[in-house]
Amino acid sequence: MFVDSHCHLNYDGLRDDIPGAVARARAAGVGTMLTINTKLREFDEVLAIAHSHPGIFCTVGVHPHEAETDQASVEAIIERTHDPLVVGIGETGLDYFYDNSPRELQQIGFRRHIEASRATQLPIVIHTRDADDDCAAILREEMGKGSFPGVIHCFTASRAFAEVALELGFYISISGIVTFKAAEDLRETVKIIPLDRLLIETDAPFLAPIPHRGRPNEPAFVAYTAAKVAELRGLDVRELGRITTENFFRLFSKATPPAETAA
Repeated sequence: MFVDSHCHLNYDGLRDDIPGAVARARAAGVGTMLTINTKLREFDEVLAIAHSHPGIFCTVGVHPHEAETDQASVEAIIERTHDPLVVGIGETGLDYFYDNSPRELQQIGFRRHIEASRATQLPIVIHTRDADDDCAAILREEMGKGSFPGVIHCFTASRAFAEVALELGFYISISGIVTFKAAEDLRETVKIIPLDRLLIETDAPFLAPIPHRGRPNEPAFVAYTAAKVAELRGLDVRELGRITTENFFRLFSKATPPAETAA
């Protein structure tokens, strides 16, 4: 019924009980999970998790926080996409809120991931925080060199940035932040995202939605995000689940839907 399009199953809060987290996700109707690579040195661990349970896929990439210490080459990223369970590139992008890596190195790393996405046509998973203008400029410039698919994950940016992302063909993924009291601007943006470009995620173990704030997030909790997004769009939650699941497999076309996996 649901896809958690972005989680970190190798992070503290999840890695010590992956079978339990998967079982709880299944019980909540989550048939597919995408576990995200953020450090190239941890890729083998992330890939092993994807291979540990049916319905889990993974990405390869370096988070902008790691851009200074983990300068993955385009070739190194592409080489790791050959496994059938590696279905996307990233997460990558720009984070000017924490500035854990110099902005110039973040931008260089972002462009390398875009090049890998363009070469493989695997979707790029984009993190952007307090960097709307630079992120939009890079995406526009790079799209001019040749198209590449992607998603803006855990969307918290402006409506104007959402419009740029949609214009460039990207999907937009909504996390549990949409349930937070202070997230009124995000809720208004959710109302204008075309339904065929909408994804949902947890970003687990971070950002647990209401009513679970203050505890580690997990893929099962994507159901709460789905319920809030369905309410905002005037849809039955099952219909929202169907739409976002179809969207996920359209974007991450290398991933195999559950029925095909079972077959």
